[in-house]
Amino acid sequence: MASSRKYDLNERLIDYAVVIIRLSDRISKSPVVKHLGNQLMRSGTSTSLNYGEAQGAESDKDFIHKLRLVLKELRESKNCILILKRSGNVSECETELQETNELIAIFTKSISTARGNKS
Repeated sequence: MASSRKYDLNERLIDYAVVIIRLSDRISKSPVVKHLGNQLMRSGTSTSLNYGEAQGAESDKDFIHKLRLVLKELRESKNCILILKRSGNVSECETELQETNELIAIFTKSISTARGNKS
């Protein structure tokens, strides 16, 4: 990821969605793994879409709610990746896990900051 894009959350989440799409394409297509791959595709790509919704939030409360949705989807994506890794159905996913963990940390802090600014 280009360093200038690292600080633009919208671009970073779009890049993350692309990474998740590519990871999903790399996994086997057995029925169980396909199910998890589809779930990962939904949760991993929805982070960018939900962040777009947050940018258009109608109130502070709505903004925080939408950021929490992004965080929820990131955590779900992380669990999907870990299940796929531990089951041996995907290898070489450390980069994806690292980016997921970094985004989780960013959104955890962003929610905390937004809550503090609200009060």
